[in-house]
Amino acid sequence: MTAARAAVEILKREGISNAFGVPGAAINPFYAALKAAGGVHHTLARHVEGASHMAEGYTRTHPGNIGVCVGTSGPAGTDMITGLYSAIGDSIPILCITGQAPTAVIHKEDFQAVDIASIARPVTKAATTVLEAAQVPGVFQQAFHLMRSGRPGPVLIDLPIDVQLTEIEFDPETYEPLPVFRPAATRAQAEKAVRMLNASERPLIVAGGGVINADASALLVEFAELTGTPVVPTLMGWGAIADDHELNAGMVGLQTSHRYGNATFLESDFVLGMGNRWANRHTGKLDVYTRGRTFVHVDIEPTQIGKIFAPDYGITSDAGAALTLFVEVARELKAAGELPDRTAWAASARERKATLHRRTHFDNVPLKPQRVYEEMNRAFGPETRYVTTIGLSQIAGAQMLHVYKPRHWINCGQAGPLGWTIPAALGVATADPEATVVALSGDYDFQFMLEELAVGAQHRIPYVHVLVNNAYLGLIRQAQRNFDIDFQVNLEFENLNSPELGVYGVDHVKVAEGLGCKAIRVTEPDQLLPAFEQAKKLAAEFRVPVIVEAILERVTNIAMSGSDIASVNEFEDLATEPWHAPTEILPLT
Repeated sequence: MTAARAAVEILKREGISNAFGVPGAAINPFYAALKAAGGVHHTLARHVEGASHMAEGYTRTHPGNIGVCVGTSGPAGTDMITGLYSAIGDSIPILCITGQAPTAVIHKEDFQAVDIASIARPVTKAATTVLEAAQVPGVFQQAFHLMRSGRPGPVLIDLPIDVQLTEIEFDPETYEPLPVFRPAATRAQAEKAVRMLNASERPLIVAGGGVINADASALLVEFAELTGTPVVPTLMGWGAIADDHELNAGMVGLQTSHRYGNATFLESDFVLGMGNRWANRHTGKLDVYTRGRTFVHVDIEPTQIGKIFAPDYGITSDAGAALTLFVEVARELKAAGELPDRTAWAASARERKATLHRRTHFDNVPLKPQRVYEEMNRAFGPETRYVTTIGLSQIAGAQMLHVYKPRHWINCGQAGPLGWTIPAALGVATADPEATVVALSGDYDFQFMLEELAVGAQHRIPYVHVLVNNAYLGLIRQAQRNFDIDFQVNLEFENLNSPELGVYGVDHVKVAEGLGCKAIRVTEPDQLLPAFEQAKKLAAEFRVPVIVEAILERVTNIAMSGSDIASVNEFEDLATEPWHAPTEILPLT
């Protein structure tokens, strides 16, 4: 069979059932094999970067998923670099397959011939231009082994057109994936870490994305319950423990954090980091974050230990393997009556959770964004899969929305590229077509890859997209306050074709409808909940993306700190009455 056909047969035997991409001359042999072989559903993107983000969303939705994105030579590969960067930053395995000019002319500046492997290498676990057709099966086999082993991440395979067309000997019936390697903690390491936790008075567990990648959320909760230890999920670990669990202490950080989460962290004396990378927007200034605390850090990647600061004890391990042993040790200690009583400490964290609230209930017109998230909490239940990337919309959403399950907050954490949300949501909805998928964007993120809405219309991929529109680059405007400027961040203009919008410019409703989707515009707070309910019905009926655009006040400053977790600027009035924050997890006391 051709090397291209062998590649497709390997995809199927590695569990691939979906791919996202854009065909082109140099990758057409692969597409021919994809059609002839069957078994892999292909979604045609409108932009190759969009295909890479669809693959990311697909991977992030279920344990074991690997998204595949496909493009031709030259700019297709360079367009997908942002997706590869996003994937490696968040430890997300995706496979990027590109076409390439014939091997004989790659070095001769042939049309769309570029050394994509060299370009992609810094943002992948491996990037290879395959020059010998007989190596194609081995390169694909190694790609899946690398993506799944150790710290997960993306791989790029570049296939010259002559390599794709060359016939090779390959037996798909006897093909087997390579065994996956994941480092595992030892019993002695687990015993030491649990002893260190037991020796503390006010311990916390910081649960990162590695817990979710390892599908170890149930083990995390069991260990927390056995030891009575409150849990702080990171932004990438949100959902590893339900927001309404009595040991969920809230998120910590400069931006995507809760008042009660920061306050509880500052009271702690011991922190067990599990599958996290101590991201700077989580820690803020390290002297404040680390002062007076003992740290144990468990991570699958050896070089992550000590990268940000030196822990008191480090363990290289898959989070699931480590938590299995931690649970085993904790059970034995509990049976022996050797676990300390953490009731008072957990109760103090819960008390902060019931008192330190931000206000969400405002009746202002134009809308204050806080009210949008309040109504989202009412409209969308615990099964909702939220998808978002960056900006004030994401930061405020993380402060005010609620997540109850792993992989139900699907967020691009490290890279944060504008435009990520629409294609990622399409990938999520493809991976879980019966789920309630709700995307969240500001107007600028929404406009970056707007064309991908047509993919949802063409392929009947329904989801609800909440668009908060203030005609501003809101996060950058807020950051520019430190420079006493408001420069090149305002997007307002009077749209000659939609004068009813005033200065809000782009008519997102018309654009969305022109791309084959449904859209609703909301200008008053009492319209929000009915609009969300209608959007769910429209998505179910027409099987297309449905946009709910909320017209916000032009300027809102969302709570955040520029330096450390002890000095967050709240900007807005805080909740002092229960009705100020009616959808908080615990009513205000």
